[in-house]
Amino acid sequence: MDIRQLTTFHKVATLLSFTRAATELNYAQSSVTAQIKSLETSLGAELFERLSGKIQLTQAGRRLLPYAEQMLTLAGEARGAASGAGGPAGLLTIGTMESITSYRMPPVLEFFHHRYPQLQLVLRPSLCAETLHSLRQGTFDMGFLMEAETQHSGVESEVLGAEPLVVVAAPEHPLAAEEKVTLEQLREVQVLAPEAGCAYRELFEAELNDGTGEPVPFLEFGNIESIKRGLTAGLGVALLPTMTVADDIEAGSLTVLAWEPPFEVFTQLAWRRGRHLSREMRLFIDRTVEFMSGDY
Repeated sequence: MDIRQLTTFHKVATLLSFTRAATELNYAQSSVTAQIKSLETSLGAELFERLSGKIQLTQAGRRLLPYAEQMLTLAGEARGAASGAGGPAGLLTIGTMESITSYRMPPVLEFFHHRYPQLQLVLRPSLCAETLHSLRQGTFDMGFLMEAETQHSGVESEVLGAEPLVVVAAPEHPLAAEEKVTLEQLREVQVLAPEAGCAYRELFEAELNDGTGEPVPFLEFGNIESIKRGLTAGLGVALLPTMTVADDIEAGSLTVLAWEPPFEVFTQLAWRRGRHLSREMRLFIDRTVEFMSGDY
């Protein structure tokens, strides 16, 4: 078992793909496969299951992953100390969602790009439930959440702030002229929404369905930008984080409806409970709190 094998194992475990791991590591796929096979032989255990063209970690692989992370972290620190460079370096894999990536993270990414060019931040699009699972499994170093709950099993989190939410529509929408919009009115119009698994969508859906005989249908879109295009085309209304529509509201292409959500969601930065935090992880946590907490 050597550092190169552990690096390859960690990459495959993070991506759950031999092909993508080979691309990111700039290896031939056969080399990745050979390194994993050699590691499995030295440990006397299979690390991945291959089912229907997909792979997943075995129990042995899940047990090995946190040790591999610690060994790779220490190896990086040892190289830095020996070379005298000492600056933050390596790779952090971060689960995040479209709204955070597009509207909250640019100042953070710009800071790390210029100040710590040897530290690579890899952003993985992920819904909150997937992010929590990946944090617990050790396939993400850290992850952003937007949830009503701030306590999570097996995960530590730093609350960055309550994320304001608004219901918006095109200025020409019939509800845009109402001084007060009721749930009953919202149940009668088309609602545009992000894909299932989004916390604020599920909370909004629960409000709309509360006490009704049948679920209110949602028109589901793949991302926030497509939702906004649907709204400006007059297709309906949507509940979205205020940060994602602030420019559109200011420009007059969207308007806020007079309905205040009776629930809150909180943007959080999370990592696996009990995990050894490398200096790079601590640096990312500290700088993210510094840059993003002031946005709320």
